[in-house]
Amino acid sequence: MRIVARATVNAADPGTSRSAATFPTITVLADGTLLASYSIGSTKDSDDVTIELRASRDGGSTWGPARSPFESTVHGRRGSLKYAPITRLDGDHLIIVTLWIDREAFPGQPLFNGATEGCLPMAILLADSFDAGATWTPWRVVPMPADVGPPSLTNAIVRFPSGRLLLSVETNKTYLDDSPWFQRVVHAGSDDGGATWSTPVTVVSDPSGRIANWDQRGAVAQDGRLVSFAWVYDFEAVAYRNILRRISTDEGRTFGEAVDLGFTDQPGHPALLADGRVVLAWVDRFGTRSIRARRAAAIDAPFAPESEVVLYKAPPLAAQAGVSSDTTGDALVDMQAWSYGLAYAEALPGGDVGVVHYALGPEGGLDIRWVRLGVDDE
Repeated sequence: MRIVARATVNAADPGTSRSAATFPTITVLADGTLLASYSIGSTKDSDDVTIELRASRDGGSTWGPARSPFESTVHGRRGSLKYAPITRLDGDHLIIVTLWIDREAFPGQPLFNGATEGCLPMAILLADSFDAGATWTPWRVVPMPADVGPPSLTNAIVRFPSGRLLLSVETNKTYLDDSPWFQRVVHAGSDDGGATWSTPVTVVSDPSGRIANWDQRGAVAQDGRLVSFAWVYDFEAVAYRNILRRISTDEGRTFGEAVDLGFTDQPGHPALLADGRVVLAWVDRFGTRSIRARRAAAIDAPFAPESEVVLYKAPPLAAQAGVSSDTTGDALVDMQAWSYGLAYAEALPGGDVGVVHYALGPEGGLDIRWVRLGVDDE
């Protein structure tokens, strides 16, 4: 693979409420327009974090003005919006899902409690657009059972050839809960376009509680199979492990055996091309300190090392806090200091792949960056 072009989707404005942009995503609309979403605020975890949208009509070379069409107060409670991937359904119909964080429950406190490993109250919200993102319906809350705890959103809603929609959520502990954390991945399905959702069922877990499968990033192949990539964390060793790939042949109800990809650590959303090939970008934060991408011939094929391309290399001054932290709580808090990551790839019209990620801005703050990849070797 090769890098065809680069651009800045959103430039940081240090020292303002638009200083830190993270959690970028891209969606290809029916007319070929690219729609990017990302969270933005004074810091990565400030009360004022909200969602912005920008569009590109020239394949990612330039990006239009930022729009903030979403309300962050839900049922009368003040909150912040973090991560909002968009899925295109039919024509100009889009569905957006976002993670809402309650900022009134523990005023002034960070998202993660370093002492307990719990997190602030959260909710999963949905909205629809029937005009390609120009306007949006009000938020509606996806009900979650109490045993999920504060639900983490880790992927866009996926759509199967049957029309069924799937929502992937990860469980958490409440803020003051100091009991052991048994992290699980649960799936909920919808057969009415997202109006109602089934009761979530556990699809990935470690009953021993040692291993967490964080940040499930998934997409549906043309044959209807769902492929998912996990950021694997070892609670006992306080360390990240190699990325695991899982494939579901029953619309996300169950997964087959996990496959170790042989590289670490945080996977991005995969780009699935029309010919079956897959491009996966990932963050190697504690080895090469870079964002990289590889290509596979199919969702169940190995990722070829010779296809690897470096999308971003952290400068020496951007040294990150590491998983040499003494506790998982420390590692969770350290995430707020990271200055690059969260790659999100998508197949583009014409056969290329677009990747967005966040990175340290030239004058500080956090930018959203765009990279266009040519998938075929020269």
